[in-house]
Amino acid sequence: MVPVLDKITTYRNQKGWTEYQLATKSGLTQSTISSWYRKDLVPSIPSLEKICSAFGITLSQFFSENEEPYVLTKTQRSLLEASAALSEEQQRALIEFIKTL
Repeated sequence: MVPVLDKITTYRNQKGWTEYQLATKSGLTQSTISSWYRKDLVPSIPSLEKICSAFGITLSQFFSENEEPYVLTKTQRSLLEASAALSEEQQRALIEFIKTL
């Protein structure tokens, strides 16, 4: 299992963000984030939820060990949220439509 702070660093580096940028985008303070690293602390679940939200992922995705970290764009997230509201039949129709594009 990859340590939590290492995973945060991986996601942050993928985005090209500094700790300050992560703090700004997550609504946490930079001092909070930097103290995790200085003191080798594991963030609380509410803090991790804010971090994951900033990265555009779920806690489940964050803790997944079977896949490389995957970050959704805002457009991808919007498409997933919109398609989740469709019936199963509508989702199949949407997939077929997208395949024809």
